[in-house]
Amino acid sequence: MKPKLIIGNKNYSSWSLRAWLLLKESGIEFDEHRIVLDTDTSAQEIAAFSSAGRVPILQLGDLAVWDSLAIAETVAERWPEKQLWPADPDERAFARSISAEMHSGFFHLRECMPMNCRAMGRKVPLPDELGDDIDRVIDIWADCHRHYGDRGGWLFGDFSIADAMYAPVVLRMRTYGINLPESAGFYTHRLLESAAMQEWLAAAECEVEVIEADEKGQ
Repeated sequence: MKPKLIIGNKNYSSWSLRAWLLLKESGIEFDEHRIVLDTDTSAQEIAAFSSAGRVPILQLGDLAVWDSLAIAETVAERWPEKQLWPADPDERAFARSISAEMHSGFFHLRECMPMNCRAMGRKVPLPDELGDDIDRVIDIWADCHRHYGDRGGWLFGDFSIADAMYAPVVLRMRTYGINLPESAGFYTHRLLESAAMQEWLAAAECEVEVIEADEKGQ
C-alpha cells in the first residue's frame, strides 16, 4: 500500500510543502489528499486523519505521522536507501541542527513573510527582527555553499531533509524580492529549477482559494 500524504493549500501551506517535496525528491510514490485550509470544515476534515489538527499528515497503513520533521525522520527510517541525511556523522549532525533550527525558530520570518506562491513582487516592511532572521538564513546557506558547494546545488551536495525544511524559505525570498548574495543565491536557483518544485508551483498557481491572513505585502 502506498503512503498517503494529507496536505493543505499548495499556495500557502509551507509545512505541507516540506513533507511533499521530501517524498517527491526521494522518488517515493504516494497518494496525495489536499484539504482546503481556513474553512468551516477544515478542522473536521483534518481530524478524520489525525487528532493533532494540523497538516501535513503521513499515513502509513494504520499509522498516522504528523509534523513535518517527524514525517521526515520517519521517511528516513523507513526508506534508508534514500539517504536523506548526509552519510558523514559530522555533516549529518550539522544538517540535523539547521533543520531543527528552521523547525523551531525564525518566528519573524514566518509572521512577516507568509508563504504565498502567487504573490510575486510584493514588498513587506523589514523590521530589525525580520532582518535578523533573513541574515541568519543567508549565513546558513552560504556556510553550506562554502563547505559543500562543489558537490552539487543542494545544501549538502545531494538532496536531504535539510533542503525540504528550507524550501518554503526559498519561496518566501522569491515572493517578496529579497536580495541575496551570490553565496546564498546559488541555492534558490537549484531548488526553483527542481522538477518537483515546478510541479508544486504550477499547482499552487491553479488554486483559487484565498486565505486573507497570509495575503501580506503590496
